[in-house]
Amino acid sequence: MSNNTTQALHGTNPLTMEGDLAAQMVEVLDGYVTNAVANSLEKRETLWHRDYSSHDAYTESVEPNRERFRKQIGCLDERLPIEVLSYVATSKDVTQIAADENYTVSRVRWQVFDEVEGEGLLLEPKHNVPMIAQVVALPDADWTPEMIAGVTDEVPANAQFARRLAKAGCRVVVPLLINRDDTYSTNPTIGAKTNQPHREFIYRMAYQLGRHIIGYEVQKVLSLVDWMSLSDVPIGVIGYGEGGLISLYSAAVDTRIQATAVSGYFQSRQDVWREPIYRNVWGLLHEFGDAEIASLIAPRPLMIETSRGPEVAGPPPLREGRGGAAPGQLVSPPVDSAKAEFSRARDFYQQLGSEDALHLVSTEDRLPGSQETLTALLTGLGVENGYIDGYHATASTTVDDFDYEARQKRQFMQLVNLTQRFLREAASRRQQFFWEKTDTASLERWKETCKDAKTYFWDDVIGRCPPPDVPANPRTRLIYDEPRWKGYEVVLDVWEGVFAYGILLLPNDLQPGEQRPVVVCQHGLEGTPQDTADPKIESVYHSYAAQLADRGFITYAPQNPYIGQDAFRVIQRKANPIKWSLFSLIIRQHERTLDWLAELPMVDADRLGFYGLSYGGKTAMRVPAVLDRYACSICSADFNEWIVKNATYDSRYSYMFTGEYEMPEFDLGNTFNYGEMAGLIAPRPFMVERGHDDGVAPDEWVAHEFAVVRRLYVRLGIADRTEIEFFDGGHQINSDGTFSFLHRHLNWPEPTTP
Repeated sequence: MSNNTTQALHGTNPLTMEGDLAAQMVEVLDGYVTNAVANSLEKRETLWHRDYSSHDAYTESVEPNRERFRKQIGCLDERLPIEVLSYVATSKDVTQIAADENYTVSRVRWQVFDEVEGEGLLLEPKHNVPMIAQVVALPDADWTPEMIAGVTDEVPANAQFARRLAKAGCRVVVPLLINRDDTYSTNPTIGAKTNQPHREFIYRMAYQLGRHIIGYEVQKVLSLVDWMSLSDVPIGVIGYGEGGLISLYSAAVDTRIQATAVSGYFQSRQDVWREPIYRNVWGLLHEFGDAEIASLIAPRPLMIETSRGPEVAGPPPLREGRGGAAPGQLVSPPVDSAKAEFSRARDFYQQLGSEDALHLVSTEDRLPGSQETLTALLTGLGVENGYIDGYHATASTTVDDFDYEARQKRQFMQLVNLTQRFLREAASRRQQFFWEKTDTASLERWKETCKDAKTYFWDDVIGRCPPPDVPANPRTRLIYDEPRWKGYEVVLDVWEGVFAYGILLLPNDLQPGEQRPVVVCQHGLEGTPQDTADPKIESVYHSYAAQLADRGFITYAPQNPYIGQDAFRVIQRKANPIKWSLFSLIIRQHERTLDWLAELPMVDADRLGFYGLSYGGKTAMRVPAVLDRYACSICSADFNEWIVKNATYDSRYSYMFTGEYEMPEFDLGNTFNYGEMAGLIAPRPFMVERGHDDGVAPDEWVAHEFAVVRRLYVRLGIADRTEIEFFDGGHQINSDGTFSFLHRHLNWPEPTTP
């Protein structure tokens, strides 16, 4: 290593920044995304084209937004037809578990999908009591239906809003929600346990497949709406905490719900990244805050109650054998935040002339289901002079030995099994989405018919953030002076205050006017450019950037932001709601880097190759799929059946059982596995490097997915442009076949001597 830290590469300014440049880069990227989140509020209005000329015109004008919202929460699957609810009773459990003079309480279930039933309570008016309305009442995820139905006394009587609505003459169904325990977030058959809340466990596998725990529970509500719609009695929803989220979202996607009450949830969602990850919705803040979701309900009546919401300090505690949950807290929605978001929602209602349909209810006890809220809900359902009784429970209950845990497990496993079916169907969905729309008749036809898929991949899967908007202003300093090459630290500006960082290695035998190929050498998780470039560092990288420079290649080792433990995962959490991901930023950093490299006089801009290990292998699949300037790509120690790895419940290789909670990419399973990403790279050369003992995945997964790539390249008549090298080793750079691949496809002669 050189002691000369001031000598700059010709044509660049001296680099004078000190300290940990990698950590500084991540910090400014975080600031950039934080600002983008703040700016999303004013930008999202461009995605709406509201027509306030009439209520019907308005409803029609927001329908495209409603459809996008349905997709974002994974609420797209056709439900089974429903005519009746089934009573739950056995020789051990009675059918009717409570009653008073107005209504009875029974446990019920109803079919939603082939694998999934809803379960909960039915509070049914007695035959001598007129039914004034039908209501789906949703407790918080950690409350049972029995709590708000007054069957148990675990919550105060005045918070038993399902009971009080039934007492007033409503038919009420109370669905069970998946709770926040971690009891079943395991697979005992493979010895895998986590401390992920049940909701996070379902979220992880579902998100990869374009579904969501939110969407699943909305579907359970909408199935009840299907059933309630068989009669002409008005339908409403009310929910508290997580149930408030589900009630708000259900009413937003289904206009048959005539009135809605949301308690202990509604507020600004600009900090949704701080909440538990099972509330992460791809692109939410890009188009929707709670006020915009309320605008999908307008002009229908909506009650916002500022009760004290559920407070959860984090996931279940770490303990032996259980870990991996994402951080995230629930705090009670601040009243000021709820009022500010309500004010934004009121603007939409006012422009429709429906301001009387929107209510903000504050109560002294801060408990859900106040008399004012329930009365307003009934009024919104067309019930004149609806009477909500006092706070005291009067229902008589029957003691039974119902197994509450078995019900929770049953509901949880049904969603696991449904999602695993979607996983099995994912390859067929990708066939319809990608392969049936592309044409292998010629290379030109292939490139032409991939254009839409490439655009979709960038815009809707990776997320397209703004392009670099400031001059690169390259700054460099000499840090290596080796016998065969010199190495320079490089900093390039991308956006105002945001930079890309890396190390450039230039062979010493470069001749004036000569142009050579460049290999971009990408490190993996928690890595640095030095890991690939410094010949004195012993690691799984085997200093492969330095080895390639010894062979006469120019090499460049970028710093990618997946470092700093949770530091980069927080960026991912902030980015997802504005329809970005970590790779949105990485792509733009690489774009700026490639532009700069292409301008260097010693670089042949048509011979820029990519070679990445591990997380760098993930980069090798995604960045060259978007940036055509990369002439070839090598994925090392990462290529496998990526969708299965993210979503399967049945393998210890799965990310379902690890702490890498940032891995799921929304709807990737139905659009792009690694075979499809390689298809976006084609017809450029593509290679996989795979060690038999690599713990990323078994060889079978790797070979299975590479078969998709091989078949494509054969059909395109370019079988010589793709290959896979299996070697006897683990998670590391092997360099044997890959170096030859780079020499051949970047047209650079192999050395005659080692």
